Amino acid sequence: QVQLVESGGGLVQAGGSLRLSCAASGRIFSIDDMGWYRQAPGKQRELVATITSGGNTNYADFVKGRSTISRDNAKRMVYLQMNSLKPEDTAVYYCNAEIYTNSLVRLSYWGQGTQVTVST
Repeated sequence: QVQLVESGGGLVQAGGSLRLSCAASGRIFSIDDMGWYRQAPGKQRELVATITSGGNTNYADFVKGRSTISRDNAKRMVYLQMNSLKPEDTAVYYCNAEIYTNSLVRLSYWGQGTQVTVST
């Protein structure tokens, strides 16, 4: 059994910052890519940022220059530092990880989501 648990969401004023955290636990052999996605009301879930096990990162255009994804492989955690937040960043943010539960089987896991609300 694998779990991803996010934390760090909340209400912030426009221009403010938040740091999201996600912890992976359970029967984990190794973790490949990790990432953050978001879903606003009435919209599809979209990629925010991803990071490989080696630290290579990829960002959606709408967060480039405003957000930084990082991970701590020893702690099995991934983080998303978000700065200069805008009202349009309001969404539920989900953590995702590609996890090997043994040397052969890799599955995609999702956290339960954490709400980020940016007020004007």
